[in-house]
Amino acid sequence: MPMHAIDDQHFDHDLATIRIKNLRLRTYIGIKEEEIQNRQDVVINAVIRYRADKAVAFNHIEQALNYRTITKEVIAHVEENRFLLLERMTREVLDLIMSHEQVLTAQVEIDKPHALRFADSVSITLSATREPRRG
Repeated sequence: MPMHAIDDQHFDHDLATIRIKNLRLRTYIGIKEEEIQNRQDVVINAVIRYRADKAVAFNHIEQALNYRTITKEVIAHVEENRFLLLERMTREVLDLIMSHEQVLTAQVEIDKPHALRFADSVSITLSATREPRRG
């Protein structure tokens, strides 16, 4: 099957994509007694998009979305809380990321390794998009 070139008009060159890959944390996740009593590993991946035109133009940290700050917030939230469901943890991490005004879209996937006997992991993925500002 031939590949077709995508015209530049389909790209928004001012949008930056930040990928947080394989953030490995330990938390309380699950409904079984063993899961309630013992921390388990989770692996978090996030894709965050924001408008980076000012960061590119001015080369100042104040103009960029600080992924370090976001990551520290995610670490604190996940490690300091207890979750019954992977869906709930994923939603809370996504909401935390979206609470940063610069974020336009985000997708979060959280894996729970060894949740199933014959599988490497089970994961949940959720995404959100900020409503465009009118004006």
